[in-house]
Amino acid sequence: MPASIEPVNPNTVWAVPDNFTTIYSHATAVEGAEKWMFVSGQFGVAPCGVLRTSFREQAEQALDNIEALLSHAGMGMGDLVKLTYFLTNTEDAVALAEVRMHRWKEHQPPAVTVLTVSALARPEYLIEIEAVAAIGGTDA
Repeated sequence: MPASIEPVNPNTVWAVPDNFTTIYSHATAVEGAEKWMFVSGQFGVAPCGVLRTSFREQAEQALDNIEALLSHAGMGMGDLVKLTYFLTNTEDAVALAEVRMHRWKEHQPPAVTVLTVSALARPEYLIEIEAVAAIGGTDA
């Protein structure tokens, strides 16, 4: 049975604003998952080793890296259940929301945390993204 991954947004907590319902869920419930993947923090470094320059480019590349890792494990962006974003500049949250809105047009939004930190592993890194994904097996 495939895993069931559902957003959890009950009316007993604050309502997610309409313009964020495609990119944010208070929680994600997973049922029947047989395979989990925990993705280490990804930066905006391309497969060739080049760091993208702008925040938006780094965010897109980090998500591309996550998508490639998921694909290698037989998973996809729709299998993500939790994303944690680490930004070095609070003002980049607007651009991040735009990137996320573009990415999550076709999938349920995973649970999300966005944090602003004073620094990442290298000063030129503007964003780091951690991910958790889950997928079910097939009927035996």
